[in-house]
Amino acid sequence: MATISIQHGTLNVPDNPTLPFIRGDGTGPDIWAAAERVFDAAVKKAYGGKRKVEWLEVFAGETAFKKFNDWLPEETVKAFQNYLVGIKGPLTTPVGKGIRSLNVALRQMLDLYVCLRPVRWFKGVPSPVRHPEKVDMVIFRENTEDIYAGIEFAGGTPESQKILDFLAENFPTEFKKIRFGTREATEQWLTQLRELGAPQRPAVVDVGIGIKPVSYLGTIRLIHAAILYAIANKRKSVTIVHKGNIMKFTEGAFRDWSYKIAKERYGAVEMDGGPWCKIPEGKPGAGLVIKDAIADITFQQVLTRPEDFDVIATLNLNGDYLSDALAAQVGGIGIAPGGNINYISGHAIFEATHGTAPKYANQDKVNPGSVILSGEMMFRYLGWTEAADLIIKGMDGAINARTVTYDLARQMDAAKEVRCSQFGDEVIRHM
Repeated sequence: MATISIQHGTLNVPDNPTLPFIRGDGTGPDIWAAAERVFDAAVKKAYGGKRKVEWLEVFAGETAFKKFNDWLPEETVKAFQNYLVGIKGPLTTPVGKGIRSLNVALRQMLDLYVCLRPVRWFKGVPSPVRHPEKVDMVIFRENTEDIYAGIEFAGGTPESQKILDFLAENFPTEFKKIRFGTREATEQWLTQLRELGAPQRPAVVDVGIGIKPVSYLGTIRLIHAAILYAIANKRKSVTIVHKGNIMKFTEGAFRDWSYKIAKERYGAVEMDGGPWCKIPEGKPGAGLVIKDAIADITFQQVLTRPEDFDVIATLNLNGDYLSDALAAQVGGIGIAPGGNINYISGHAIFEATHGTAPKYANQDKVNPGSVILSGEMMFRYLGWTEAADLIIKGMDGAINARTVTYDLARQMDAAKEVRCSQFGDEVIRHM
């Protein structure tokens, strides 16, 4: 088995790399079967047999639990660690209790600090906006910090009470901001509710606590990646999206640190008194604008002025919401790709960004576009741009010919609805 390696930040990719993959749960096996044929066809057509992927199946999610009584086997993590680059379908994660997200777990175990989400429109795909062709953005979402760090304590538990006691003793001013953090406040409100006829209940302090870490180092490695990408791909701007007007020492710090790196590392100079800045002539990336936008305003402006956004750098929760909202503008998460990358170690896992859709499992029905386009991102990351270009060409051709799966066919005039496997065939045919 040939292994990818990294030296001085550059991947060394053999002609027959071993790439681990997870089929995924629910509709995962259907979409993977179509996608794998597309990948192999693109590589064969691009390189005439001189290059070939050796696929290595590993397991996670419900499939792994049924096989090994383990949601995320150690062997799966080791495979992604050893082979550096891989791809996965959607995974099941119980909501509200039990295990945390397997996707988040993999990102944290491998320190995949960038969630890369390119958002572009394929001509002919139905869209709820008038000009989806103006949407051409790449989101760099910080993947390991923010609320998704998973530091939470359930309300009414001894752990939560310890945090409340610590705040009351050491930070009394901040503790007062917790509306129902004391028994007295809880009893006062319950008394008012009883007067309105609400059911009786004991006055128990029941406050869930979450911690939102945002670090300088976590910020700079993300903004470095975003600016380097923008320079390499001749993009016109990087927008720092944040809610720093409210969360000043987390999201606000993210904004300030990002500007600091733009100035100190890339020589950006302030425009019209700042804080927006631009890389000046004579430096790599000359003309690139680094700017910022409040998160809620960004959601409005990506709808009304999408052409003003190019590369976006943001924190974990903002990035999660924003990437899916943008996907809706260009056809939905059914064809939205994603990658989770550590540009320093070289580790990367590319993935379908949608859920498992279990009610459609084994029906050969759903759109495999998300995992196909995630594979396109993977090949581009490996430097196999010819194969990546063929996948884009195939997707363009299949969609323009209106031979699409049900999710798109029901929204398109004169479309021919095809099955998941048939859509894979159409992509290959249009290469």
